[in-house]
Formats: sequence, C-alpha cells, structure tokens
Amino acid sequence: MNTLINKKVNFRNLGLIDYQEAWDYQEKIFAETIAVKTQNRNLTVEDQLATPNHLFFCQHPHVYTLGKSGKPDHLLLQEEELAAKNAKYYKINRGGDITYHGPGQLVGYPILDLDNFFTDIHKYMRLLEEAIILTIGEYGLDGGRIPGLTGVWLDHEKQVNPRKICAMGVKSSRWVTMHGFALNVNTDLSFFGNIVPCGIQDKAVTSISAEIGEQVDMDEVANKLKNHLARLFEMEVFEASVKGVV
Repeated sequence: MNTLINKKVNFRNLGLIDYQEAWDYQEKIFAETIAVKTQNRNLTVEDQLATPNHLFFCQHPHVYTLGKSGKPDHLLLQEEELAAKNAKYYKINRGGDITYHGPGQLVGYPILDLDNFFTDIHKYMRLLEEAIILTIGEYGLDGGRIPGLTGVWLDHEKQVNPRKICAMGVKSSRWVTMHGFALNVNTDLSFFGNIVPCGIQDKAVTSISAEIGEQVDMDEVANKLKNHLARLFEMEVFEASVKGVV
C-alpha cells in the first residue's frame, strides 16, 4: 500500500483517437504506475514516490472489442463485412463480453491507483456507475442498475423494456485500474445490431440523444461526468490543455 496518498488526477481529452493507439497509451501509463509501486517496495518511506492517477476521455472510430469472458460468435459480422463498415475488431484484456465504440460515444479510461482512494473493486465499479447515473439524470433520464449485470440501464426497475446506455469493463492489477466505461451520447445505435451487446440477447441499447430526441453537446456531457467523478472519488482533477496522445 502507498505511504503517500495522492488524490490528484491528471485529466486529458484524447479527442477522436484510434482504439489501438488509445489502448497502447493506456498500457504505457498503466505500466509506469505499476513500476512506481514496485520500486516503492524496495525504498524507505522517505524515498518513496506517490503514484500518479490519470483520467482519459475520448471517442473512437467504429470498433468492436471483445473482453476476456466474451464469445467470438457474439460478433455477427465476417471480416469483409467489418471492412465494408469501416470498422475494426480487437480481442482485449478487460473483463466483459463484446461491445461497440464509435463517434458520439463518450469513452472514459480511469488509470487510478486505488491505494490512493480505496481498495475495493466492487465499490470502484459502483462509483463509476453512479457518476453515469448522475450525469444522465441531468438530462431527465432515470438510470440505474440491474442485479447481476454491469453498466447503467434505463427502465431498470420494472424492466418492461430495459435499455443499456453505458457499458463497463475494467482491468485491475496491484490495485491499478485501466479500461473503463462507454456512455452512449449521440451514438449511431445501428452498429450495435452487428453484435450481441455484452453477451446479452434480450435487452436493447440506447443513448442520451435517442431518449430525449435531440443531439447533445459532447463537451457538456464530458464536463458534467468529470465533475461527478471528481466528487464521488474525492479527486483533485487537473486538466491538461492539449488534446491527443503526447
């Protein structure tokens, strides 16, 4: 566990970025954080360094990603069909099944050392969900959880027509997190028709714009969500002035 508790979080908007490029960047930052923790184990308390925390927001060009517990046949497209839709496909190291990322979807990648906050993955997931629930609530949407399923849903209580508005899948090692959440804001929902979203066959997918009947300002949603995350995690968020991977 860290002797130096650091609740400062470096925030960066990566803009529209290729999934592989963002994944490589995550892996780099993740490895650097793990390296600091490993080095601290061999140092005196006086010489130890505080581990950094990062929060990246971005959008991706059309891409399908399959988590470790996913089934490849949940992608309903052949390779040539993917190419025709100008979409990519990756098997990745997060939890969960298959999902879609694309323009109009706000993707968040928190790379946090939970030793700086709390060492509880269940709590971590619930707080991510809560930040989404509070954010969409500002647009008049009643989001919530469905027992046994991750992410944020509409019609989560009566479940007459339950609709997922935010998917989640994370990886954690030595209490350092990566991957995260994908909130459908102005997403082209037709792309979800090419998969069994998150391996769930009997529930629909939706977006903020589909529910309220108009396009939503992505930067506005991002700012609201960032503020909710900061409050729930008791973070001190510092925003980088540049976009993209640097």
